[in-house]
Amino acid sequence: MPTFRTLWRSSSSLALALLLGCTPLHTLSFMVATVPIPPWVPDRMDEKFSSRLQHRTPIMPPILPGTRPPRCEDLPEDEEVIRALPKVIRGIPYVLEELRDIKDITKELIVDQIDPCRFYPLVGPAQLHHCHYKCTVYYKQTIRSTYPFPFNIVEDRVEVIYIDKDHLHVCVGPEEAMQQQVQQEFLPRTR
Repeated sequence: MPTFRTLWRSSSSLALALLLGCTPLHTLSFMVATVPIPPWVPDRMDEKFSSRLQHRTPIMPPILPGTRPPRCEDLPEDEEVIRALPKVIRGIPYVLEELRDIKDITKELIVDQIDPCRFYPLVGPAQLHHCHYKCTVYYKQTIRSTYPFPFNIVEDRVEVIYIDKDHLHVCVGPEEAMQQQVQQEFLPRTR
């Protein structure tokens, strides 16, 4: 019986030491479990966390009287246009895969218009500046499968995406002192 107790104590203390991390044996590769993830999981996580503040309407400084009205000069980025495309089907590797090879993206301004002043909640009096773009994406779509029947379909495709990049311009009264004060509040402060 004493040999069983000593064997039990020594094995339980060794197991406890391994479980609690008192030895570097927990870093060995045979104890690490790798979990494969599908290739679309990082893309979905990136979409979920990177575009959280993307759809907020920016608030710009007021348009001063006697100055030219501002123009829409901030074209949509290629990444923004690609994200607006319909999603690629997830598929199963080697059974059904869809690929896109983007050749060209053209961007065209279709609306540049400033609305009159009106009241917006949480903003106050402001003017809405409409900037609408027509983006045409030319790409090559490949659908392939190797199991159970191998096939490969390659097509040249064209998608048209409409993107709005509207923003607000704060409205102030006709007093010139008030306009200058609001204009200075929007400028970056230097010390």
